[in-house]
Amino acid sequence: MSRLTLRLPDSLHRQLEALARSESVSLNQYIVYALTRQVAQAYAVQALPEKTIVGQRAAYTALLQNLGRASFEEIRQVLDEREEVEPERGLTPEVLDQLKKRVRQQGTS
Repeated sequence: MSRLTLRLPDSLHRQLEALARSESVSLNQYIVYALTRQVAQAYAVQALPEKTIVGQRAAYTALLQNLGRASFEEIRQVLDEREEVEPERGLTPEVLDQLKKRVRQQGTS
């Protein structure tokens, strides 16, 4: 566990104390909870506006059309230049098979 010392404006400190009391937890517990919630929201999937989706589809279609004009040698060169990375630990063939099945099921529902 790490320790962090920070300076808070008095008004914010009082607000946090009041919120912690209303939840019947310590100020430290409340701050950890609030920070955890804020960080977790950064990883949440959020719906995009329809206008953004339409724009992304158009850009993707244009990209595919441009890629269709690449020669075999150009494609080979790009593939040869890509960075090789180690697969994530735990990403076994079995896990990949399960993910593929789930994707297929989602596509049919």
